[in-house]
Amino acid sequence: MSYDKQLAAAKTAVSLAARLSQKVQKSLLQSDIQSKSDRSPVTVADYGSQALVSFILEKELPTMSFSLVAEEDSADLCKEESRETLHRITKLVNETLASDGMSDISALSEEDVLMAIDKGKSEGGPHSQHWILDPIDGTNGFIRGDQYAIALALLDKGKVVLAVLACPNLPLVSVTSNGHQCTSKDKDKVQVTATNNPEEASLFESFEAAHYSHDLSSLIIGKLGVKALPVRIDSQAKYCTLSRGDGAIYMCFPRNGYHEKIWDHAAGYMVVTEAGGIVVDASGNPLDFSRGRYLDLDTGIIATNQKLMPSLLRALQESIKEKASSL
Repeated sequence: MSYDKQLAAAKTAVSLAARLSQKVQKSLLQSDIQSKSDRSPVTVADYGSQALVSFILEKELPTMSFSLVAEEDSADLCKEESRETLHRITKLVNETLASDGMSDISALSEEDVLMAIDKGKSEGGPHSQHWILDPIDGTNGFIRGDQYAIALALLDKGKVVLAVLACPNLPLVSVTSNGHQCTSKDKDKVQVTATNNPEEASLFESFEAAHYSHDLSSLIIGKLGVKALPVRIDSQAKYCTLSRGDGAIYMCFPRNGYHEKIWDHAAGYMVVTEAGGIVVDASGNPLDFSRGRYLDLDTGIIATNQKLMPSLLRALQESIKEKASSL
């Protein structure tokens, strides 16, 4: 089956969302920040990005049924104290659409923006097609002026079939800390590293420690003999850097009680897979995005190339047993 129309629409939507997010980040003020129930910060860029992506996908694919699994909903924006925030989001969305020369689109009202945001309430699942969106992945990195991503993927009958991942702040040079600078030889095609030596493997971890355990990663690093210090990056930018060969391994181990959402990994999973890499859980199982809004994982997520995966899985299993015996 061809997904050319969906891919073209996804590129347009994510490009516009990236343009909006860059504009917001440049003028980021503390007053832009709201709070979610889990206290993680979210900015007007989250809502504006989701509204744009939702609106553009429906506009560009009018004959297709539309289902969007996304991070945000409009509940907080509907509160009286959020009226000014909603006004600013609507203004940003319309300015972004106008800047792209979409003269055939009438200005969106605040109600239009709220409706577009709330299209993201789908639960997904194993049937039909569902878009999966994280409008601003890595909000803490976004606020610091560091790495973040706009991550969009398409699920068809439970399988991720395409993805667009924008990382506006990711430099073309390598982000690994080995002192070297390198650029992709072919900007149109990325490829994971071909290294088979764990000692030479640069490793990526999540920047924030609130939801993730770095203890298990440290044990694995020791068993593999990795010499370089872990590179910690916000958002699915880690998947981007892995896919272009900046490093060789990405590990993500949620703390007890924290459940990974599908929008935090779907696009990155697809990008790494298409670049020749492998993304699995601790048992070596492929990630299953067909079970709703959350991933059902064994321990966590690891990603690397095909040559390193056997030794990485072995070191992971040994480390899990070692950690359990020490409790």
